[in-house]
Amino acid sequence: MAKIGFIGLGNMGGPMAENLLKAGHDVTVFDLNTEAVKNLEGLGARSASNLQTLAQDKEFIVTMLPASQHVKNVYLSDEGLIHTLSAECVVIDSSTIDAATAKLVAQQLGERGVQFVDAPVSGGVGGAKAGTLTFIVGGEQKTFSAVEPILSAMGKNIFHAGDHGAGQVAKICNNMLLSILMVGTSEALQMAIDNGLDPKVMSDIMLKSSGRNWTLELYNPCPGVMDNVPSSNQYQGGFMVDLMKKDLGLAMETATHSSSSTPMGALAQSLYTLHSQHGYGKQDFSSIFTMFENKK
Repeated sequence: MAKIGFIGLGNMGGPMAENLLKAGHDVTVFDLNTEAVKNLEGLGARSASNLQTLAQDKEFIVTMLPASQHVKNVYLSDEGLIHTLSAECVVIDSSTIDAATAKLVAQQLGERGVQFVDAPVSGGVGGAKAGTLTFIVGGEQKTFSAVEPILSAMGKNIFHAGDHGAGQVAKICNNMLLSILMVGTSEALQMAIDNGLDPKVMSDIMLKSSGRNWTLELYNPCPGVMDNVPSSNQYQGGFMVDLMKKDLGLAMETATHSSSSTPMGALAQSLYTLHSQHGYGKQDFSSIFTMFENKK
């Protein structure tokens, strides 16, 4: 059993903290959302009134925050954890942020003797609840070995991508590809529908053919084709369009820094930005399917 501080109890962080409790760890939580804190308290967690209190006597700190500025604020601000954490504490940041911020936090914490890994996740809210997330970790090998047992309580697949920041780069490469696959699958299914084909039959055909991909297997964007996915629940739940737009923005920033050619990624970013502007920002990213509907 480890003493863990967990910061950020949103749609992903809440279930992740719950799985740490189920694994028998001593978990103290912090979030500005008092209802989220109360929910975890009801499941056996302790709560902290501020970051400094949360950090006391902890072996691990886990953060799951919305964006880079929140991570910088929690760790590096005047009230940040950098002034409180002991050298015996290991930091795991599972937020999806830019690699430069992950490297900056790792460097500044490292100067205080605190070990850090960036460990963004793949698998969505469903994976967070089921404890089957994929963790993509950037950091030193010895730190990866230290955090692996903690991550195993929340995820099924744990990869060491490389040094600090590598987890973030790998995550946004994966999400860029996912966005492209979702757009392509939606286009293909809509064209089949426009020509009188049954989308379920078309999906089955592509699943057994060279067009097979993750979106067809586990996350079909066409309503009614697959049970227990957002498309069959009016695109509620899952991974929001605005979060995909954010990740594609990070991907394009990374591509600019490395002079990488990403024409498909850039197009996907434009499509998801437009989709968000049309009022779909809070719906699941598979709702891009509706963009291609024949409105005649």
